[in-house]
Amino acid sequence: MNQEVFITCAVTGAGDTLSRHPGVPVTPKQIADASIEAAKAGAAIAHIHVRDPETGKAARRVELYRETVERIRAADVDVVVNLTAGMGGDVVFGPGETPLPLDPRGTDMVGPTERLAHVAELMPEICTLDCGTMNFALGDYVMTNTPSTLRSMARQVQALGVRPELEVFDTGHLVFVKQLVKEGLIDDPLMVQLCMGIPYGAPDDPLTLMALVNQLPKGAVFSAFSIGRNQLPYAAMAAIAGGNVRVGLEDNLFLDRGVLAANAQLVERAATIVTAMGAKVLSPSEVRGKLKLRGKA
Repeated sequence: MNQEVFITCAVTGAGDTLSRHPGVPVTPKQIADASIEAAKAGAAIAHIHVRDPETGKAARRVELYRETVERIRAADVDVVVNLTAGMGGDVVFGPGETPLPLDPRGTDMVGPTERLAHVAELMPEICTLDCGTMNFALGDYVMTNTPSTLRSMARQVQALGVRPELEVFDTGHLVFVKQLVKEGLIDDPLMVQLCMGIPYGAPDDPLTLMALVNQLPKGAVFSAFSIGRNQLPYAAMAAIAGGNVRVGLEDNLFLDRGVLAANAQLVERAATIVTAMGAKVLSPSEVRGKLKLRGKA
């Protein structure tokens, strides 16, 4: 079991969750406020997507990231900023017998440099790198991350001095993580996020989780989470497996059965679970030391 656990709060995500929970943060101010509240509740890291303030849908506009990050950095609370770099890798095929042309309503494919434009400008301490392609949930959507794209993104992130959080959604993604390490594109310490229970990636049963944990490169620092109702049980599961914890409205909307959650409440519950198990919840400064982050901008 991990005796010193850090908590990441994924405050909003990119999915169609707003239709199910009116409290999902949408505007830069709301996303920043949710990150600050999560930090006060015990989260060391805020994992951030942005949304179009008018529609609530996923966005990757640099000015939205800029406002969000500036608000967090101006706050009277410390938190490690972790920006997603997953946007811009979305392909939605046409239905059935007509996969082409691609559906323009959901397809958003850009090159590695454009996907990292907000990271290069804002220089967060961490950014994500989704380490493979996957049929993601239902319909004709494919989360698309080709090996050449990922290598280019890894090189750019390495040159910036930003720590990549390597998102592993299935076993083959972990194989590619090891390849990136072998090629010298990822610096120590390795930071891995095991993303469990997402159709159609790795299921969130304990055997699959431990199979992934047992295949991690030596010395890797990892977190694990599951979506939906198993998010909070995974706060215990991840710590028992030797890892760290992620919660937040990106992955789960409920605090209890039928009770909609706020990000800070999910962090508080995760912290209660971890401390009741006898572990310490790490502060942002302690996480910076553990992950050898370059420090606040």
